[in-house]
Amino acid sequence: MKITQIECFEVEPRWLFLKVSTDEGLVGWGENGVEGRTATTKEAVMEVADYLIGKDPLRIQDHWETLYRSGFYRGGVVFSSALGGIDMALWDIKGKYYNAPIHALLGGPCRDSIKVYSWIGGDRPGDVGRAAKAAVERGFTAVKMLAVEALQIVDSYAEIDKSVARIAEVREAVGPNIGIGVDFHGRVHKPMVKMLAKALEEYRPMFIEEPVLPEYLDGLTELSKHTAIPIATGERLFSRQDFKHLFEARVVDIIQPDPCHAGGISEVFRIAAMAEAYDVAVALHCPVGPIALAANLQVDGAVYNAFIQEQSLGIHYNRGTDLLDYLVDPQVFDYRDGFVTIPQGPGLGIEINEERVRKAAEKGHRWRNPVWRHADGTIAEW
Repeated sequence: MKITQIECFEVEPRWLFLKVSTDEGLVGWGENGVEGRTATTKEAVMEVADYLIGKDPLRIQDHWETLYRSGFYRGGVVFSSALGGIDMALWDIKGKYYNAPIHALLGGPCRDSIKVYSWIGGDRPGDVGRAAKAAVERGFTAVKMLAVEALQIVDSYAEIDKSVARIAEVREAVGPNIGIGVDFHGRVHKPMVKMLAKALEEYRPMFIEEPVLPEYLDGLTELSKHTAIPIATGERLFSRQDFKHLFEARVVDIIQPDPCHAGGISEVFRIAAMAEAYDVAVALHCPVGPIALAANLQVDGAVYNAFIQEQSLGIHYNRGTDLLDYLVDPQVFDYRDGFVTIPQGPGLGIEINEERVRKAAEKGHRWRNPVWRHADGTIAEW
């Protein structure tokens, strides 16, 4: 069996899908768009596609290592995302070739389902209390919200109070037993982060996410000494080497690598194994499309220390096109009582509506990250 073609499809709302075809009719799908940089990621895929044409798709590890090591310059979100989408598609083909889900090829399942959470906003849009209550009524037992809108490097107690009030509103709306993930989104700088984390403790968050940007490891080190709330981070880290420094610093309780951006199923599975050696939990990052979610769930199925999964159903980014719209069978993601079943079909376990994908790709998209500014005109972290 040989790879004959690699195609990319930019589709609404902000996703990049990838298809690998073979001379035996088996195809594999991946997803790897860097949000706001999908055209750049697509070009990165095309730059390495020539190497893969004519190769055996089942030699996943050799292809991964060759693409990773043969370019001299390594890492970065664009290259790691290009590699991630290719890796997903090759695993999809391999699963179909052996008529087995990917998690079976990774050693077999250690769970049948995994808890999922629902996004409820927290900055723009607001009204988080009602959104949280609605998510619980739909069966979710955990939600995630943004902690702050935008904070300057040193900001006011009034801004802290506004953030705390939003989280208090959610806790009041859902009661004491619903998990609340609080995403700082890298918007909080070191001078403010201890203050905000301290103020949130009484509301018993499930975790605080990206309390500072990942490049400020010293900020995480200091924060970990001042809060009992579990600290989560990792969606902007893209390799084992990135996570190695995080683990060695002993500052993180939950890691959130993204198979779309961190080298695909192969690399994230290895990162999760590293995390287990440090007794660190896994909550994979996935605010994007259905192929990404399927890949995440295949990893979750084979990773003991995974405990919850992000997913984008109903997220505010998905206006006009939602998570299930490109699937032949939307029921493949079986949401029930706050959990989703690990797909059991061959490969990723989903079937993509290729006709709809190709039609959507004719229109494409130009999604860009919002640009925020503070009152004094300085750029704000989004």
